[in-house]
Amino acid sequence: MSTGRRDRLVGHGVTFEEYVRSRGPALVRLARLLTGDRQLGEDLAQEVLVRAYVRWEKILRTDRPDMYLRRMLVNAHISRRRLRASHEYVGVPMQDRPTPGELGAEVVERMQLWRAVVSLPARQRAVIALRYYEDLDDAAIAEILECSQATVRTHVMRALATLRGRMAPIRIG
Repeated sequence: MSTGRRDRLVGHGVTFEEYVRSRGPALVRLARLLTGDRQLGEDLAQEVLVRAYVRWEKILRTDRPDMYLRRMLVNAHISRRRLRASHEYVGVPMQDRPTPGELGAEVVERMQLWRAVVSLPARQRAVIALRYYEDLDDAAIAEILECSQATVRTHVMRALATLRGRMAPIRIG
């Protein structure tokens, strides 16, 4: 669904509760994709929705509340990562490489791809989530990230190159 159609679902006079009922699940899904964790994503979405509630009238005046809230999610996620950047994390050990024809090989590969996406820098992960999961074009992503479309394409190119490099050793078949 294009951004324009989503934004038309929400017009002036829509209450915050109506907006959350109709668009809340999509915002939670984006937050989960950004954080790489179900609980952290739900917490991030809730935090952003609480902040949005206070400024709901201002957000409605932008005529693009979906874009505004996506930007809030991405910015909040990047801020959280910066604050936690100096902390240590316990890594999850990589699973053994699946063999061709092995039951569940695709699931293992998807889990490894997800781990690789989660390990990307915050802006690259945001671009991947917005492009491939939210199905937004470069212009919409650039608006959310407050950068140029060329910068969006650069982030996508670098993220995909990193993912290819990390996934190449585990390809099956």
